[in-house]
Amino acid sequence: MTKNILVLSGSFRKGGNSDVLCDEFIKGALEAGNKVEKIYVNDKKINYCRGCGVCNTTHKCVQKDDMAEILDKMIKADVIVMATPIYFYTMNGQMKTLIDRTVPKYTEISNKEFYFIVAAADNSHANMEKALEGFRGFTQDCLDDAKEKGIIYGTGAWNIGDIKGKPAMKEAFEMGKNC
Repeated sequence: MTKNILVLSGSFRKGGNSDVLCDEFIKGALEAGNKVEKIYVNDKKINYCRGCGVCNTTHKCVQKDDMAEILDKMIKADVIVMATPIYFYTMNGQMKTLIDRTVPKYTEISNKEFYFIVAAADNSHANMEKALEGFRGFTQDCLDDAKEKGIIYGTGAWNIGDIKGKPAMKEAFEMGKNC
């Protein structure tokens, strides 16, 4: 069965380590016959949530930016890949802002499979756990029937390209192929 996969790449650097892992996941997913769309979050205008509460009743954000379109794509996807570089032991601001802005329709992001991609200079998976806790807080505690299907740990990757040739590249391809 063909799946509709949405990849949300939170990297500031196109071709950065977490972004390259997204591309490997996509290669595997396409080889398996899936439909894939990648959104490079940094290319989108996504304002901070203002906490005004209007969307609690209207289910529409008062801000006019790119988030409504992204949210609709999240709702339509079967699989969502969320990727971030690790900044000071957690996800970067772009990804956190995207998550915060799902409030108008987060209850419609239901019955999804999630994959997480994290990349950091550190070699320890433990130092990536706070980012994963943030992803899990969103997916497991806020969304209905979210299923965590896999994590790709891009360790030891500081400079652009450091991830190439590391085991995470093959892991990303195989997870994409088998999702």
